[in-house]
Amino acid sequence: MDFQHSSKALALQEKLAGFMDKHVYPAEHTYYEQLVTVDRYDSPPILEELKRKARDAGLWNLFLPGDHGAGLSNLEYAPLAEIMGRVEWASEIFNCSAPDTGNMEILSLYGTPEQKKQWLEPLLHGEIRSAFSMTEPAVASSDATNIQCEIRGDGDTYVINGRKWFSSGALNKRCKLLIVMGKTDAANPDVHTQQSMILVPKDTPGVRIVRDITAFGYDDAPLGHPEIVYENVRVPASNLLLGEGRGFEIAQGRLGPGRIHHCMRLIGAAQRALEVMCKRAESRSAFGRKLSEQGSVREDIAHSYCDIEQARLLTLKAADKMDREGNKAARDLIAAAKIVVPSMACRVIDRAIQVHGGMGVSQDTFLPKAYVYARFIRIGDGPDQVHLAALAKQLVRQHAAR
Repeated sequence: MDFQHSSKALALQEKLAGFMDKHVYPAEHTYYEQLVTVDRYDSPPILEELKRKARDAGLWNLFLPGDHGAGLSNLEYAPLAEIMGRVEWASEIFNCSAPDTGNMEILSLYGTPEQKKQWLEPLLHGEIRSAFSMTEPAVASSDATNIQCEIRGDGDTYVINGRKWFSSGALNKRCKLLIVMGKTDAANPDVHTQQSMILVPKDTPGVRIVRDITAFGYDDAPLGHPEIVYENVRVPASNLLLGEGRGFEIAQGRLGPGRIHHCMRLIGAAQRALEVMCKRAESRSAFGRKLSEQGSVREDIAHSYCDIEQARLLTLKAADKMDREGNKAARDLIAAAKIVVPSMACRVIDRAIQVHGGMGVSQDTFLPKAYVYARFIRIGDGPDQVHLAALAKQLVRQHAAR
């Protein structure tokens, strides 16, 4: 793995970091102040202003390789995602936020020309947002074969019935598209070909948003993670992605890059937590000494640095293998990063909270929201236990055969 980035990647890192310093960090408090003065699920004016500036600066769709995006490899994109991840909502400024990133990848890889024109193009331009509707409250959705939502063919249409929750992004006022995973062939003996994915316009009759689901008390506005009921939702057969029975395949293709993107962003959050922990420790005194002179605090700082560096190297190695050998070949490293990074971020951010005392749990720092994000991602895109089991299975198969 070449640790020296190309001149193009280095220039983008410098440009993005400069944009964050000049425009994003100074706007953090403004963002949250505006969020409570407008519709909770509408974008604060400052966000739209920053989007225009980012697009004018050429900092747009950086995550997407090929003609649609900046043409960066996963390895080149990793430090950019880390920089964005330092502010929880910053990735949206650059049109690089979940779930839109994963949905754009789905459409670019598996969409028909008509589907791309109708949905991918406005997503790429930042004109609309989207949601991914897969997890269900009635079953253990960590095993995707459990999904019960029905997608039934009826002539030249499909009819969808089911209940989903944690459909991230669906409450946003600009969300126009739901990508729904359900079963088109529940009786198929091959449990991995029972599922399909279909495009559902949010305003389709029968799409009923029941409630928002909070995470540790946060509603995550203006995104939202709502519970949605699909009641006889009818869409054209042409809205099916790739074909019947290909849903599991699409999900794997979507979640691989998505998992590594979450890891990249969380490393940025953890790195920022370490930095503010050091500043806080140097500026506060207790029991006659600066916190930075207390042995336990020094240990927390040193452990945090080591934890971040190890996690970053693992994530970069996974990104490099994805670039060289493909997502499937890199699944062991992707799983390892998904296991390691969110837990690492939880530990580092928790240490930073502890050093900040009462301030660390208040709205005066980014730390509480960052901690919730890190803790949620230990479940989101597959819980730790699923990745541990899958990784162990792969390793046993690999080494037992030798």
